[in-house]
Amino acid sequence: MKEQVENVINQIRPILQNDGGDIQLISVDEKTGIVTVGLQGRCGGCPAAQMTLKAVVERKIKEAVPGVTGVERV
Repeated sequence: MKEQVENVINQIRPILQNDGGDIQLISVDEKTGIVTVGLQGRCGGCPAAQMTLKAVVERKIKEAVPGVTGVERV
């Protein structure tokens, strides 16, 4: 599961980097399906970061990786 999540994050990363940000995979809890990520650069302090997290990152990961129930930010 972790490798699949990393693949999706690597697809999302260029989008965030174009806006001066980045994303880092912190952990994948295979029991609960919770993925934890860190948003960096401009994404770390952006007021729209939570919306980006849910509307882009979480949606894409959940579509691509069965068993993921949510994405949280540290």
